[in-house]
Amino acid sequence: MASTEPPPVIRPLTTADLDAAVQLSASAHWNQNRSDWSTMLRLGQGWGIDAADDAGHAALAASVIVLPYGAHFAWTSMVLVLPAFRRRGYAQRLLRHALAHLGSQGRAAILDATPAGHAVYVQEGFADTWGFARYRREAGAALPAPPAPPEGLTTRLLADEDWPAIDALDAPAFGASRLPLMRALAQRWPQAARVAEVGGRLRGYMLGRDGREAVQFGPLLADDDAVAAALLNDGLRIATGPLYVDLLDRRRALLSRLEAAGFAFQRPFTRMVHGTAKAPGDATNIVLAAGPELG
Repeated sequence: MASTEPPPVIRPLTTADLDAAVQLSASAHWNQNRSDWSTMLRLGQGWGIDAADDAGHAALAASVIVLPYGAHFAWTSMVLVLPAFRRRGYAQRLLRHALAHLGSQGRAAILDATPAGHAVYVQEGFADTWGFARYRREAGAALPAPPAPPEGLTTRLLADEDWPAIDALDAPAFGASRLPLMRALAQRWPQAARVAEVGGRLRGYMLGRDGREAVQFGPLLADDDAVAAALLNDGLRIATGPLYVDLLDRRRALLSRLEAAGFAFQRPFTRMVHGTAKAPGDATNIVLAAGPELG
């Protein structure tokens, strides 16, 4: 017999949902904190489903976020369901709602899938492009001797006048300008916002931010592994607690450096696309992704 239960109501998320949204992250052991959710809602749009538990207490039970970048694509993330409300179809309903919303705008959906979610996204029409992996460094891990930087390379704190050059490096690699996001991240952890240059020409940059479980470096873009290593070394000198990095598979030449600094593999991710033939941009210069919630 068909169920007569009405479909769940999908509603927009607002800043009034921030505490409940952080609980969704915590329930999945994801790293997003209140600042992450606030940034995503300010720069993008989210939807949720409310449901009552066995005791009759209503809660935000499930979520999805879309974060538009330019006119042609948007990040799709935070497809989360509280454990008590799983296997009710909430994630699928929210994902399809987000896809319909983006389709009406002519935007493709891009996301970074964990192994647990990969099969679900394939069923919804997403296709694989390239991959990266998350590594974690625990507090107190020994810092190895830094490699010799390339001749003439200097690294320093990011200055406001660097943003045009950063955007010129980042936008072709990522596929669209994401200056509002990058400026927000730079404000979260100013000491980790670094640039590398040779003769006044930008060769790379790195941002970082606080998180619910650990701080995270990323995005990090560099045109050379030695430039990337110099930026990472700057960051490692100031990171005292647990630390995440999301290293692209194609930049695994840096993995030995990460392992020497105490990083250990956690899990892989697959960048997937829906509504387009390939991931936007040219990822050649991307070393660290910003994180699966941001791109």
